[in-house]
Amino acid sequence: MASNVQLSETSSPRNEKNRPRAEKEEVDYMQRAQWLRAALLGANDGLVTVASLMMGVGSIKEDVKAMLLVGFAGLVAGACSMAIGEFVSVCTQRDIETAQMKRAIENKTSLSAIDEQEEEEKKERLANPGQAAIASALAFSVGAAMPLLAAVFIENHKVRMVVVAIVATIALVVFGVTGAVLGKTSVVKSSVRVVIGGWMAMALTFGLTKFIGSAAMQI
Repeated sequence: MASNVQLSETSSPRNEKNRPRAEKEEVDYMQRAQWLRAALLGANDGLVTVASLMMGVGSIKEDVKAMLLVGFAGLVAGACSMAIGEFVSVCTQRDIETAQMKRAIENKTSLSAIDEQEEEEKKERLANPGQAAIASALAFSVGAAMPLLAAVFIENHKVRMVVVAIVATIALVVFGVTGAVLGKTSVVKSSVRVVIGGWMAMALTFGLTKFIGSAAMQI
């Protein structure tokens, strides 16, 4: 009787209705991490690169046209570079993983139905080079466009520089929080890491741009 009760409970309509919900709620964060990494990397790089270049040029020459021109050039060049670099990198990763899977299959004399299903799932989880390249290029463009839009409508040079720095900091926080929420990780840890890393990169790029620009003007 007890076994019959258990069988009836497991096969009851209520449990059958709840199963699809549980399956839908399960998210493959390993697969999500592939495009999330590319997107956040592109957005951070675009923001940091263009913002630091604009502030570096702005510290040498108080000309909004020069700042915007340098920023736009950085946006286009950086987006193309990120897309190509990400595509080549992910293609290499995919080739290595595919070759490793083939070697593992060759070492097995026979594959059961479960093994074949596992192999198919592994193939589906392989990184997509095109998806990674597009996500990286679009994210770089979005990140790079933020300081450009913040500077284009401000005439005062000093105010423009401050606004670009503030917008860059806020955007870094947003990127950190977004990555943590989508990846189900610590929000504080992710945000602090992104902000500190972004500011270190911007400070270095700003300093080198100002130093090289000042030296070039003296020649």
